[in-house]
Amino acid sequence: MTNSLTSRIVSAAALGALLLGASTQRTGAWSDVNHREYLTFSGPVAIPGAVLPAGTYIFEMPTSSFSNSVVSIRSGDGRKVFLTQFTRIVDRPHAQAPHVSFHEAARGVPPPVDTWYPSGRDNGRQLIY
Repeated sequence: MTNSLTSRIVSAAALGALLLGASTQRTGAWSDVNHREYLTFSGPVAIPGAVLPAGTYIFEMPTSSFSNSVVSIRSGDGRKVFLTQFTRIVDRPHAQAPHVSFHEAARGVPPPVDTWYPSGRDNGRQLIY
C-alpha cells in the first residue's frame, strides 16, 4: 500500500470512531445494551445518591461482555443519568416477582429501590447502598 492510501484508511477509521463516539455521547445511551426497560413510578422513589420524582425511567444493563452486574438508571427520555453502578445479582424469588422491590421506609420518606427484576430473567439486580 502507498502511504497516501494508508493515511486515508487511518483517517477514515478515526473519523468513523469520532462520529460513533459523538452519537453515543449526544444521547447518553449505551450503544450495546443487553436489557432495557421503561419503568413508571406513581410516587417518588430513592436510589443510591438520589430521589427520583414520580415518572418514567429507563433501567438498563450493558452486554454481559462488559459486566452483567452494572445497571444504569436514566430519565425516560434518556438525557439524564441518575445512576450507573455495580449491583448484586440475586435470584428472582418466584416467577411472578414485581419488576422492582423496595426497602422499608419511614412514613413520608420515598421508599428505596432494593432490586430490579428485568423481564424474562431468572435473576435480579440488587442496588448497593
